[in-house]
Amino acid sequence: MKKVKIIKIPLILAMLLLLFMGANFQPTCEVFAKSAEDINSKAYCLMDFNTNNVLLEKESTKQLPIASVTKTMTLLLIFEEIEKGNLKTQDMLLCSKNASGMGGSQVFLDANTQYKVDDLLYAVILSSANDASVVFAEAISGSEENFVELMNKKAQLLGLKNTHYANCTGLPANNHYSCAYDVAIVTAELLKHKMYYNYTQERLKDFVHPSGRVTQMVNTNKLMRAYSGCDAGKTGSTVEAGYCLTASAMRNNFRLISVVLGAETSKQRFNDCATILDYGFNNYKSQCIVDENQTLNYANKILHSTVAEVLVKPQNSFYQTIKQDEEANLETQICYDEVKAPLKKDDVVGKILVLKEGQVLKEINLVLAQDVPELSYFESLKQIIKQW
Repeated sequence: MKKVKIIKIPLILAMLLLLFMGANFQPTCEVFAKSAEDINSKAYCLMDFNTNNVLLEKESTKQLPIASVTKTMTLLLIFEEIEKGNLKTQDMLLCSKNASGMGGSQVFLDANTQYKVDDLLYAVILSSANDASVVFAEAISGSEENFVELMNKKAQLLGLKNTHYANCTGLPANNHYSCAYDVAIVTAELLKHKMYYNYTQERLKDFVHPSGRVTQMVNTNKLMRAYSGCDAGKTGSTVEAGYCLTASAMRNNFRLISVVLGAETSKQRFNDCATILDYGFNNYKSQCIVDENQTLNYANKILHSTVAEVLVKPQNSFYQTIKQDEEANLETQICYDEVKAPLKKDDVVGKILVLKEGQVLKEINLVLAQDVPELSYFESLKQIIKQW
């Protein structure tokens, strides 16, 4: 990158100027605390959604069965297919005999019957329906086995080191496991899909079958109505896994993800999860250093440009996890590239550097928020004559 201008911004000024800027902070796995009293689940992990920093943990990388918490990955792949346009909420999917016979938690789908994607999503998210999960797997990949391959490939892409899937439901199976930390990472990815929240808020909902038969769905995540700010999550339980839960809550624009695995009772998993979330909200905050939603006026030094000023913005946001009584301790620099028109919106024109004690912690692309046309021959000539 050829730098033509460097501006060093003191932090206080940066907080005013860079209420506009941000970046996807990659997981650092920095652990701020290691224990908490009265949490009895086998493993747990508390994570800051914005930074993926671990705030509290116990055995968070230990490989354990996770039961229907598996469906966080299943749902992640489903929503990715929807956002790619390969699946629409009004599409009709065929329930095979194999899918209808899954057993466990289900909405009792009829074999050889078409069901709407929208209804099936409610079934998976609210009722943890195994039959609906397999309908999606077969529709997306042709078979559950092929879909599981996608799940494991996605796990690798996310850098999950202690996760392997054998099915899309979480039913007991050999070589099917994850860990609290990996579940938190998958949950964080799922929470980035805004459509997901359209389905998590319901407490009770009827699943109406084409035959007219009705199955009542109940949201299995009790924290949705019992914990302030909780708006997402997934339960799971088997004899092998015990009682498991991943849940997310947001207060004052600070979102936390809490995962508990291997609780002895359903009540314990909810209590442990709430206790962990309380610890996070009471002790930490996530401070925005760079906000991708805000734009900067850039005095235009773009060669051959038709405009005197252009709008630029960060490509991503960047947050820092800090204790409640602390302030951010980062600095920023803006570095502009030497570029020339014509340029399109989202073209890179520089970088924002986030520094800690003089060391670059993160580089964030600075992109155009508008098109920048090129001067015509006559406009260029007019400028030359004017300057002369």
